[in-house]
Amino acid sequence: MLVYKWKGTAVAKKTVFVSDLTGKEIDGNAAKVTITYADARRGQVVLDVNADEVEEWAAKGTKQAKRGRKPKAA
Repeated sequence: MLVYKWKGTAVAKKTVFVSDLTGKEIDGNAAKVTITYADARRGQVVLDVNADEVEEWAAKGTKQAKRGRKPKAA
């Protein structure tokens, strides 16, 4: 929480994250949904959502593997 001076009085500033789908406050169980179109001219769409809201969508998708080298065999 940041505290600012405004006309001589201390004023607190709080950042609140709100879901782009439902408009409800995100308490800490946040997720970011990125939609990439096959047509690159349309760009990307990024949504900040509560992880519970997109759980059903995530179950239908496939998990993308991490990039980079694979670890050496022990």
